[in-house]
Amino acid sequence: MPRSSLRRGGTRWRLLPAIALAWAVAILPTAGEARDTVPAVRHTVVMDGTQYEPATLTVKRGETVVWINKDPFPHTATAPGVFDSHSIAAGKSWKYKARRAGEFPYVCTLHPTMKGMLRVE
Repeated sequence: MPRSSLRRGGTRWRLLPAIALAWAVAILPTAGEARDTVPAVRHTVVMDGTQYEPATLTVKRGETVVWINKDPFPHTATAPGVFDSHSIAAGKSWKYKARRAGEFPYVCTLHPTMKGMLRVE
């Protein structure tokens, strides 16, 4: 067998592990992609009749809470120093990702009799 064909054949065999690794990296999900396939947990609080429903909500850290305003006028969801939706117009919503554990009483600053509690575990 000519010496040049042996050299080429040897090169191919040396490249095989690199090709296999490149293929595996291309098709296997990364750690970030694997986490993205897990559905995010969302909780909903409805503002209707100048009250929050549910009035008390318990979530886990990292979960999202969405306040939806079904009243014909604006509301807020405000826990001083923790979160503040500012004015949520009629028919609109606002979301908050719970990052800190604790109990957070909140209020509508436009209607102070509207009170709620967000518990984050």
